[in-house]
This record gives sequence, C-alpha cells and structure tokens, in this order.
Amino acid sequence: MNCWGVLPAAGSGSRFGAEVPKQYLPVNGRAVISRSIDTLLAAPLETLVVALDPGDTHWPALGWDGEARIEICAGGAQRQQSVCNALAALQGRAGEDDWVLVHDAVRPCVRAEDILRLIESTDAGGKDGGMLGWPVDNSLKRVADSMTVLENVDRRECWNAATPQMFRYGVLRKALGWAEEQGVSHTDESAAVMAAGGSVLMVSCAKDNIKITHEPDLALAGFILERQRENSP
Repeated sequence: MNCWGVLPAAGSGSRFGAEVPKQYLPVNGRAVISRSIDTLLAAPLETLVVALDPGDTHWPALGWDGEARIEICAGGAQRQQSVCNALAALQGRAGEDDWVLVHDAVRPCVRAEDILRLIESTDAGGKDGGMLGWPVDNSLKRVADSMTVLENVDRRECWNAATPQMFRYGVLRKALGWAEEQGVSHTDESAAVMAAGGSVLMVSCAKDNIKITHEPDLALAGFILERQRENSP
C-alpha cells in the first residue's frame, strides 16, 4: 500500500499568545514541528506535504528543505483549507485508494509505534479511515452558556480524538471538497468524512499524544518527550 502524509502548519497560534507561532517554539531544544516531522518520517510515507502560511519566515531556518520526502504548499486560513491544498498537491501521484495520514503539527509527542498501529489497523479494518485516540477518563457534563450544568454525559462511549488520522485519498478529498462547497468547516478530518457518509475506525494510542494549545502544554510536552527518551530501548 502507498501512504502519504499531510501536516497542516499554517496556524498563527493565537490562543497560545506567543509572538512566534507555537509550532516553531522550542521544546527540549528543537522546534515543535520538527519533532512531529521526525516521528512522521519514521513511518513508511512516500511524501510528507507541509502546508505553511504563505508569509512564513520561520520554516527555512529548520533545515528541512533538503529532505527528499518533504514538500511544502501554501496553507489556508483554516486547517481544512490547508489540508485541501496539500491533497491537491498530491493529485496525479496519490491514487484514489492510497492512504493519507493527516497529523497536527503541534502534537510532537506522538509515538512511532502508535502511527504504525494506526496504519496496520486501518488498512485491515475495512473502513474508509481510522484515527488515534484514547478513552475519556473524567466525568462529562453538558453545560449551558450560563455555565449551568444541564446533564451528565455517559463517558463509556466517549473517546479523546487525536492524530494522525488516516483516510483513503479519494474519500478524504471528496469529503473535504464537499465541506468547502457547503461552507462547513470541520475541526478534524474524521468529522468531514463522517458527514459525507464515511466510516472511521478508532485506534487506541498512548495518552501522552497531547496537543500543544496553551502555554503550560509546552512544558508538559517537554517532560513527556524526556520520559519517552529515557524509556526508549
């Protein structure tokens, strides 16, 4: 099977509050996005397309331009647009039934073994795609705008969604294209595929596959990466 990678990295990181986009901030001496790329390139990907802001001035300093399996394309204002642009860049090379892995640039702690499990499980799963995640641990509440608790939510069927998420090239491109035509912006690729009638497999991964969203997450990612390094064979 052929696998291709997409890394949407055009975000400004406004929620993080730093002058530099959070994907370029250092974690244990290396940029967040570079750590994500390191692990993705350990997977059997034909090419990894990185979608960057057209005005990005930070990427060249990372030294990835000489890597044969990495290409860049212009990202969009929203994640969904960035992924669409990256898929368009693969047109003519990726087959309709090839697999595409989409990963958050700010999930630098994803484990290589979890990515391989996702690829193997999804390829054998008979569905349109798969995604990494883990079961919700905490009690869940649905809350009104007034912050009044409305009801309890049964957590037994709830999982935390993570990335990579993996789909057939043709399925994902059609689902995202349909969403763009309808003016709908999905928060992840699984939502777009399911809205288009597709089926998605959940594949369990380590809970330390965190997403860096707020400032404390950066320190937590550094701790996780150090523990992973200490425990590696």
